[in-house]
Amino acid sequence: MNKDDSGNSNETKWQGRFPENEIISLLQVNRRLNLAESTSQDFHFGELVELIGYENLKDIRLGYSAVQGAEILCNEVASMSGVDSKHVICTQGTALALYLLAVELCRPGDEAVIFTPCFPPSRDSLLGSGVTLREIPLTFENGYKVQLQEFEDRLSSKTKLVSLATPQNPSGVTTEQKTVLQMLEIMASKAPDAYLFIDETYSNATYGHVQPAPSFAGLHPRIITGSSVSKAYGAPGLRVGWMTTPDRQLRLRLLTAKMNIVISGSPLNETLAALILRNRKAVLSVRSEMLTEALKLVEDWQARNASRVSWVRPDGGALCCFRLEPEVFDEEQVAAFWRKLPDLGLQLASGDWFGETNRVFRLGFGYLPIETLKEALQALESVLISEASPA
Repeated sequence: MNKDDSGNSNETKWQGRFPENEIISLLQVNRRLNLAESTSQDFHFGELVELIGYENLKDIRLGYSAVQGAEILCNEVASMSGVDSKHVICTQGTALALYLLAVELCRPGDEAVIFTPCFPPSRDSLLGSGVTLREIPLTFENGYKVQLQEFEDRLSSKTKLVSLATPQNPSGVTTEQKTVLQMLEIMASKAPDAYLFIDETYSNATYGHVQPAPSFAGLHPRIITGSSVSKAYGAPGLRVGWMTTPDRQLRLRLLTAKMNIVISGSPLNETLAALILRNRKAVLSVRSEMLTEALKLVEDWQARNASRVSWVRPDGGALCCFRLEPEVFDEEQVAAFWRKLPDLGLQLASGDWFGETNRVFRLGFGYLPIETLKEALQALESVLISEASPA
């Protein structure tokens, strides 16, 4: 087991920093062949106006919102999640939820358990709180599935928070309710003071006619859920997310922390997010059709390149993980692969940003229009062919 300079236990050599190629990608977010983005296609303000009418927008008051969040948004989240509206706390994206949990639930000397690879802020917010972090590396070979024995081994009486995303970022792999309930049983025995945070940001990004799985909100008193309109709905620019917890004392602590950090959210943005959620069937059906078509393109692309790359087929979300095959790409060829991408205007998310190796990359397939996605995949295939070892 490695330890970093702060004494935190880390199961990987991942240091939570942006690798150079990822910084370059983030600075060039307007690249046309952007396969790094993990959202559905951007939701346009004009779409919302057409959907609900301008009359529903013009009387929004631009004073402070309630600390908990705009009533209209709390009600929509509660209705969608099957909980009481007082159990909802609105946040600036799921990112603020991650930070609030880190600073309120964890103190130096406490422990937190997180599954990797993961969305970097979910890890870094915990490290910033001074917590001892116990990482559970999920593997490409095992399809990024949770292994309960490894989970149990990481828990202790000092564990205050367990963090899990389903579907995961970067893989799009889901964790079944049965597994979550087993995790809670283990926590009750080995870490009775711990809460389980479940990030559901991608849960409504489904394919075909598959209905989103029910939210984990309200399933258990120790579950905290988080989500936003950023990924499935394609509205990350609103910076609106939410948490749910039935624990009244915890809600008061989280609300006090939120008030001291940001006071409140934007009443305009929270109302817009609420109206998107109110019309979610119409909004999501369009994006589900797009994701279904895009996933089929990616599936066909993988089949053509099966000798060069393998993948973990996602269960949900606009993202998935590919791996450059070791038999075809040695370490020097992997480096050459990443150097070649900017020459073609291609943007990918390197696995080492999420706690994987740079042999793995996250491919986002929901953001680009279908014709542009085809072009990007063709360009990516040309890089694979040019850098791969001869058959």
